[in-house]
Amino acid sequence: MKKIIIFFILIASIYTSSYSQLYTTRNAFINFYSKAVVEDISADNNQVFSIIDADKKNIAFSLLMKSFIFQKQLMQDHFNENYVESDKYPKAVFNGAYTGDVMVDKDGVYKIMVKGNLTLHNVTRSIELPATLEVKNGKLSGLAEFKIKPADYNISIPSVVRDNIAKELTVTVKANYTAH
Repeated sequence: MKKIIIFFILIASIYTSSYSQLYTTRNAFINFYSKAVVEDISADNNQVFSIIDADKKNIAFSLLMKSFIFQKQLMQDHFNENYVESDKYPKAVFNGAYTGDVMVDKDGVYKIMVKGNLTLHNVTRSIELPATLEVKNGKLSGLAEFKIKPADYNISIPSVVRDNIAKELTVTVKANYTAH
């Protein structure tokens, strides 16, 4: 955890020294959802750190896997102990960039494409997805929805419950940023 904090402080200091427009949040929201025959599974995490450098169009996210909250404690326990192995692989990280013009000094909704590397369960994969950045009254917010496959990140689902979890999970990301 110390390494990730140092990493983001280093990024922030580099960006600040070059007079970039930085936006950060410590409470971005990530939800994942699995539609299944037996029972839908959904979990929320409101403790997600994110930083955007609007001048360089860089974006990063970091979150602790144990911060996902499920409706049922047993699901949360299985998620942390058996699937994502949160003690062994405590965090997920995304580092990337976006394309598209976002005028942070002008209200509007801006469609962008985000491309970068998602590291989850000690596996790094390149992902690309559409997203939206909105500027309203000088504040920046972001929204994205995409799908991931647990198998792509070496997350194995025991055969006894495999049919209860979708092959693809829908991930929703919402973030409200503060300028620095």
